[in-house]
Amino acid sequence: MSSAPTRIETPRLVLRAIAREDFDAWAAFMADEESARFIGGAQPRAAAWRGFLTMAGAWTIQGFGMFSVIEKASGRWVGRIGPWMPEGWPGTEVGWGLARAATGKGYASEAATAAIDWAFANLGWSEVIHCIDPANLPSQALARRLGSRNLRPGKLPPPFENAPIDIWGQSREEWLARRS
Repeated sequence: MSSAPTRIETPRLVLRAIAREDFDAWAAFMADEESARFIGGAQPRAAAWRGFLTMAGAWTIQGFGMFSVIEKASGRWVGRIGPWMPEGWPGTEVGWGLARAATGKGYASEAATAAIDWAFANLGWSEVIHCIDPANLPSQALARRLGSRNLRPGKLPPPFENAPIDIWGQSREEWLARRS
């Protein structure tokens, strides 16, 4: 478990552990067909609540989970981005999902860069992966901007074992060389 601070600031964003006040925006994000398309699909509020608590549990038990991404200018919750490695996951992932209104602003790249830096500095990971549906072209483009490449086809644990994914990623050494 990491004892590192769970708040990161970038020029436009704050990344922090999820908090109760994030749930309404989280539920709206998960109810949106387009936003949730590649992360398990749209969910009713009650199902979103269970996923929200899963993320809170990851923070409590593992010492990390996806960060809530807060837009500094407005104080608005705009998404979730960060380290994710539940039981049976194909590797040490930094994943992302932004509310539709927050896309196209460079927030995903800004937050994912900060989250990958944090994960490598605090979690002892030797690589970072991104589980991306082959049809998710925007996430593939983001992975490329981050310096990742398509490594291999992958498989998620149940109940998502039939979802097509490719494992994108890079080693810690590749990330650090690119960042220097």
